[in-house]
Amino acid sequence: MDESSARDILRAAGLAPDAELLALGENAVFAAGGLVVKVGRAPELLQRAEREVSVAGWLAEAGIPAVRAAEPSPRLVDGHPVTLWHRLPEAVRPAGPEDLATLLRSVHALPAPAFALPGRELLGGVERWLRLAGDAVDPADAEYLRERRDGFASAAAALTPRLTPGPLHGDALPRNVHVTPDGPVLVDLETFSSDLREHDLVVMALSRDRYGLPAEAYGSFVRAYGWDVREWEGCTVLRGARETASCAWVAQHAPSNPRALDEFRRRVASLRENDPAVRWYPF
Repeated sequence: MDESSARDILRAAGLAPDAELLALGENAVFAAGGLVVKVGRAPELLQRAEREVSVAGWLAEAGIPAVRAAEPSPRLVDGHPVTLWHRLPEAVRPAGPEDLATLLRSVHALPAPAFALPGRELLGGVERWLRLAGDAVDPADAEYLRERRDGFASAAAALTPRLTPGPLHGDALPRNVHVTPDGPVLVDLETFSSDLREHDLVVMALSRDRYGLPAEAYGSFVRAYGWDVREWEGCTVLRGARETASCAWVAQHAPSNPRALDEFRRRVASLRENDPAVRWYPF
């Protein structure tokens, strides 16, 4: 799905086709007046969209600052799930690691909701992303990632957690926190799940190692949360799983974006060479 096809879906949904494009990734995200509209790439994302709306309602009841849905359920438009959200006020400042850590502490203190949350399928999208990449990526690289996926899935299933398993965000990065005049708010709730809460903490550890997050910023995250996941023996397993998923996620953009293909090749090469210091770039 490209921007043009996403706008066609907006039009079919009776929404403003000239809305401002905010992001184009797993969803096309548009701002339209006081709303934010998310258009999913494929029909199989409908269940996830339904769960995201349910999570938003549950967090509201629990008093967790998070984005709120503007409709009680997703629309299905031309085979694509469409969800509407209340637009947040302009951010007063960029979110920092400590803002994220504080929200995660609150989420990690919650009991399970009344509805079922799935396990964290960190590697669940790998096959779909590689399928979308098609011939744009080297078949040998795609097969290599499939083998890594299978190996890390087995290793992750055998881990003994340090934290009590339960609800987690699933994509815990400062970019998924919006600092309003009333304080930090959690956004992008579609990967909420119930699993090892260490998943949320490994994301920031990987940001330090791969994406250039300064050690001082990572330290502020650890201090605000109260524990460094790198002390846990399972950290390397979850890190490896997330690296595998991150490579495959970039691959889906390769057919239409040469920058994505370059970044995919950089990431796969660093994994093949077992070089954890190679810098990756957000995409």
